[in-house]
Amino acid sequence: MSIATEQTRTSDLYLRRVQEVLAIAAHDEADAILHAAQTVADAFARDGILYVFGSGHSHVFAEEAFYRAGGAARISPILQDDYMLHVSAQRSTELERQNGHADDILGHYPIRPGVDAMLVVSNSGSNALPIEVASAAKGLELPVIAITSVAYAMSTTSTGPRLHDIADIVLDNHCPPGDALVPIAPGLPKAGPGSSAVGIALLNAVIVQALSLQAASGVAPDIYLSAGMPGALDHNSALADRFRSRIPHI
Repeated sequence: MSIATEQTRTSDLYLRRVQEVLAIAAHDEADAILHAAQTVADAFARDGILYVFGSGHSHVFAEEAFYRAGGAARISPILQDDYMLHVSAQRSTELERQNGHADDILGHYPIRPGVDAMLVVSNSGSNALPIEVASAAKGLELPVIAITSVAYAMSTTSTGPRLHDIADIVLDNHCPPGDALVPIAPGLPKAGPGSSAVGIALLNAVIVQALSLQAASGVAPDIYLSAGMPGALDHNSALADRFRSRIPHI
């Protein structure tokens, strides 16, 4: 068997495993998706914003939801450089395990207590920073939605509550501890993370359902168009102008 054929088999295995985990998550988290979507739609109905936070690789969830073709305009990513990967991957990994950073991070955003909502992503569910952000958001009377792996969180040796203990609504991505899905060769670590592929699908499922709930209530939801679509420039510019004062990264 050629190397190319063997590699193809491994890639097929990875894609099958992602599909399997996503199918489990879609089935088992169906009620939680609806609950989360209703929570987001309720925040939008209050003229609120959905804030999305994740540290390390989980910050990609905040970027995925923000200023996105087909995405909700009422979403603010929480993006602070030191807690992302592009400044220093090692440093961001250290910081997300430390206490005492959440208030400073959230202080950069015009969060309105009792109006907005928060979505926090942490695959391991045990790092200090996302847990603190979730706790701080609850202290501001924001409903908190989590995307996490409960199995991973329960496998860690960290003491204290995990993210799924703090959040009001939990979307379990059903990824295994360690995240990697496929074996490569004997003696080597598994490869192929699944938490982003599955978690981002859950995130977008919540968002589209929330927008659908808005539409069903008779309210036209605020949705960005792809920049290549007719009329997109004016449409998106008008939305950006509306929310610029409330979403710092616009």
